[in-house]
Amino acid sequence: MPDRTPLLLRAADIEAMTPEHKTHFLNPRAVREQRSLGDATGLGHIGVHLVHIAPGHEATEYHMHYNEEECVFVLSGTGTALIDDQEYAIGPGDFIGLPRATAAHNIVNDGKETLVLLVMGERLASDVADYPHRGKRLYRNHGQWDLVDLDDLTPIRGGLPPRKE
Repeated sequence: MPDRTPLLLRAADIEAMTPEHKTHFLNPRAVREQRSLGDATGLGHIGVHLVHIAPGHEATEYHMHYNEEECVFVLSGTGTALIDDQEYAIGPGDFIGLPRATAAHNIVNDGKETLVLLVMGERLASDVADYPHRGKRLYRNHGQWDLVDLDDLTPIRGGLPPRKE
């Protein structure tokens, strides 16, 4: 019988996983270590990550997804959640739910100890995300990523003209 991805990760298994070191491509202060629990158990439609953020660092770049939902559960440490440019102190047991197209967000570890989060989000084949503090929009479509300046976008008022067959 072929090896299967384990469906149960014990605490010792998670601790033994080599964390992935990530820095966000738009934010050099967004440095984190993460263990991808969803990947380890074969989840393909939802990302589940155990994330460690050192003091003075951020989780990501301030952003909003148009198609994907995300949520964050604070396991330990303290920090500040920036949600629609409003700051909220967060700590153990706090939960942030981010339905699609509702709020730009980020988390900053402005505490004195490592901030540990359980971060979960959809993994759709296509998504659009805005980075409002950077003036950028990311289009992700089946593995292709395209980043554009929001100032370069041309809105089409009234919709597209009818297609000629």
